[in-house]
Amino acid sequence: MTTRPPVSAPEPVTTTKNDPAGSGLQAGLKNRHLSMIAIGGVIGAGLFVGSGSGIAAAGPGILVSYALVGVLVVLVMRMLGEMAAANPTSGSFSAYADRALGRWAGFTIGWLYWFFWVVVLAVEATAGAKILAGWIPAVPQWGWALIVMVVLTATNLVSVSSYGEFEFWFAGIKVVAIAAFIVVGGLAIFGLLPGSDHPASGFSNLTAHGGFLPNGPGAILTGVLMVVFSFMGSEIVTLAAGETANPRAAVTKATNSVIWRIAVFYLGSILIVVSLLRWDDPAILKDGSYVAALSSVGIPHAAQIMNAIVLTSVLSCLNSGLYTASRMAFSLGRRNDAPAGFGRTTGRGVPQSAILASVVFGFVAVAFNYLWPDTVFQFLLNSSGAIALFVWLVICFSQLRMRKIIERESPEKLVVRMWLYPYLTWATIALITFVLGYMLTDTADGGGRDQVVLSTLVALAVVAFALVRGRLARKVRQEEIISS
Repeated sequence: MTTRPPVSAPEPVTTTKNDPAGSGLQAGLKNRHLSMIAIGGVIGAGLFVGSGSGIAAAGPGILVSYALVGVLVVLVMRMLGEMAAANPTSGSFSAYADRALGRWAGFTIGWLYWFFWVVVLAVEATAGAKILAGWIPAVPQWGWALIVMVVLTATNLVSVSSYGEFEFWFAGIKVVAIAAFIVVGGLAIFGLLPGSDHPASGFSNLTAHGGFLPNGPGAILTGVLMVVFSFMGSEIVTLAAGETANPRAAVTKATNSVIWRIAVFYLGSILIVVSLLRWDDPAILKDGSYVAALSSVGIPHAAQIMNAIVLTSVLSCLNSGLYTASRMAFSLGRRNDAPAGFGRTTGRGVPQSAILASVVFGFVAVAFNYLWPDTVFQFLLNSSGAIALFVWLVICFSQLRMRKIIERESPEKLVVRMWLYPYLTWATIALITFVLGYMLTDTADGGGRDQVVLSTLVALAVVAFALVRGRLARKVRQEEIISS
């Protein structure tokens, strides 16, 4: 039986002077970087692009859908924060699953998470390329996708601080944009916006057109399925915290602030949209919810303004996706669950091999998106679609075990505690399981059922590989012991 390191022993996060090739990650992220990474992690391009479909499906009741998913994310982040504050590590929940549930669990969820983000790279690169090609059509769309991927790869290869600096400004633009949207929209709702002829409707649009739930209570669950994946990325901050000077304090601050971040950026901005416009306004689906809202208050060039903001969100997601995939690959390499080269860093503390391996798969996925968008790439999308929920489930089950381990080995490190443990943890597990089950009722092509089934098959294949790999490793060790 192999021994495991105590929970208080995180992976190395700094290089040593005696190892010019680099022995680990460096603490190159500043507090301001991590603050913006934490905020940017919950503001994806999906908020700007995908919210229109949710509003059309659920009406003003989409606010309840966002609130339900927001509560779910807050609970999951609290659990993850408890473990990360006690043991900051670049592998985050994958390393905790390894410790709490077994090597097979850490291996499986680590590789699934890596797979999820490299597919996201292709999605976001294509989305960004479409916007840029619309502005400068002389460069073909595939050329823009290539340029974007190369530039952000170079950024991540330079140093972790360059990633942090890019993300600081990307996230800053998103934050300023949403804050301005809420202020402008709030003034327009009450007729206080200078130069706007929008009627001072107050919050009457929430109930005036068929009621708060015009399509019935069941539409709330439909809305949940449409918005749940736009929240993926909030956990990035726990991976990035390992590259700060004080990871424990950084994790604590970030996880404690997740509630107001979701309340302001998601619920606040969506409340503005459904208050400014009728939920069934055709412009919400045609132009996008935020563009339609800005146009309704007389903001000129609203579509181009929003395209610039969406492009910023896309670049931010690409930047963070590449960072996240590479750090997970690095952690897997350090735990001998990936090629050893993934676990090595340059003298600047950059996991170069892990970054390049991640971006190569991303480039391949981008090519699939252009060559076979409705077959191969659609399969990649569907087979990674439910992984976000699988990750959250693993975090829940890991926290149930890790709480006991931490209390036994180093109780003083429980600086962040999950509320009402273990009852809220089990309630979160039940809610995630319910969402997965409800996805099976979505039989549309490429819908929830396809995503759950294909993602489950991929997960089972990785679990089977992990178990076989573990058995072979134990057999080799036993033979070595006998021969010695």
